[in-house]
Amino acid sequence: MSGAHRAAEHPGSWGRLPLAPPANEYWPVDRAAALPDPPQAGPTPLLAFGNGRSYGDVCANSAGSLVHTRYLDRFIAFDREHGVLRAEAGVLLDDLIRLVLPAGWFLPVTPGTCHVTLGGAVANDVHGKNHHRAGTLGGHVRLLELQRSTGECLICGPNQHAGLFSATVGGLGLTGFIRWVELQLTPVPSAWITVENVRFEGIAEFLALNRKAETRAEHVVAWIDCLAKRPRGILMAGNHSADSHPPPPLRAPLAVPFTPPVSAVNHWTLRAFNTAYFHRPLPTRQTVPLRPFFYPLDNLRDWNRLYGPRGFFQYQCVVPAGHEAALEEILAAVRDSGEGSFLAVLKTFGSRPSPGMLSFPREGANLALDFPNRGESTKRLFCRLDAIVAAAGGRLYPAKDARMPAWLFRQGYPRLSEFAEHIDPGFSSNFWRRMME
Repeated sequence: MSGAHRAAEHPGSWGRLPLAPPANEYWPVDRAAALPDPPQAGPTPLLAFGNGRSYGDVCANSAGSLVHTRYLDRFIAFDREHGVLRAEAGVLLDDLIRLVLPAGWFLPVTPGTCHVTLGGAVANDVHGKNHHRAGTLGGHVRLLELQRSTGECLICGPNQHAGLFSATVGGLGLTGFIRWVELQLTPVPSAWITVENVRFEGIAEFLALNRKAETRAEHVVAWIDCLAKRPRGILMAGNHSADSHPPPPLRAPLAVPFTPPVSAVNHWTLRAFNTAYFHRPLPTRQTVPLRPFFYPLDNLRDWNRLYGPRGFFQYQCVVPAGHEAALEEILAAVRDSGEGSFLAVLKTFGSRPSPGMLSFPREGANLALDFPNRGESTKRLFCRLDAIVAAAGGRLYPAKDARMPAWLFRQGYPRLSEFAEHIDPGFSSNFWRRMME
């Protein structure tokens, strides 16, 4: 392939679970030659790979070829007056923020890490702490260019090739190769966030506090102690601040230097951490730099190593509005299992519809839990959680999944057959093949 080379070592997914490497890896340096020419593509399927921050196998293609996007990292155009940015798919959100924030703009929606690519963020239709106001990132994509395995390139948007656009946003990279994305940014007055913090006990209290917070705050999220006998946590509600002080200089993050022989995350360390975190001195109101608020774990590089050589799973689900009692059941099952998560995030999704056919968010409550991979005991817990989520009419997030049963995927995504009509036959992934078995 022109302008590309085979990678020396595939980095895998963020969960560090065992995955067979792809047959081939390509690193294009020019978006005009991002994919092999159709006659050279061969019989194996293709899949775009960004920065490897998907947790499971949605970014894996053991039966085919990965096309890496990280060298496709150029900014194409930036309208500073109107906040419209066009950039190649391999641009990291971190680099995007470095460009646009000094000009008074920010991402309209951002996930919990800025170390994801723009193309990957669109392909997984990421959500943030402001879904109740802004929806998903895909709702702010004006246009994108999609290259199909035939070589055909299409400009897609809400009013251009609208069906293919809807399939590509949140489409898990299965409709083709996203070459560039044009995004509408949001204006912000500074690089600071004013945050209100409040402790809560019980899901009912969380929901009541959350409803009030969402009326006055753009960004709302909660940390929850999933090991406590009665669920407890801290709700954080933030608004962009007009503080005129310059942000503190960016510092190199701390790093986990090696992978411990066993997981450092266990019942004892979790209980100690959760107790200390819940009871720590907590200001009711504070103004903090933007980055620590949105990306707290980015300050610890390679934190996924803490889970040891067996890796970890994330279980992220949404249950529809009116079925929040399922959260109590989920947390009780986690507590009774002896498994646990210190990265436990609870928030709600609003009624704004996601543009993608396979977009994860829907109106309701979203819970994300990380678990060390303990083998069969962890999988037994997940089977219990699957039953609770399914009974509530909920679904799981493919970008964070490594073991979802196919029946739950089909039940949770009613537009699946419509989406399948737009799949590029030259693209596939481990996740998709697992779902279609």
